[in-house]
Amino acid sequence: MAAEPTLKELVETMVKALVDVPDEVKVSEIAGEQTTVFELVVAKGDLGKVIGKQGKTAKALRTILTGASTKLRKRSVLEIVE
Repeated sequence: MAAEPTLKELVETMVKALVDVPDEVKVSEIAGEQTTVFELVVAKGDLGKVIGKQGKTAKALRTILTGASTKLRKRSVLEIVE
């Protein structure tokens, strides 16, 4: 049986599907005591695609991450690094 994908892999997979340069997608996981922060770095030209109009795409990504985190009884935050 395959290991369950991690939250980091979830974020990476979702973002790579959105951008033009998937090779430049980097997700770093910073685990704190109560919250895990995922820092997302994408190519300059793809920043707009990840954020979306009025931040809707970024909000959707965060919503999915929050849902998955809640199921695992964890707290996660997605930060998009420019």
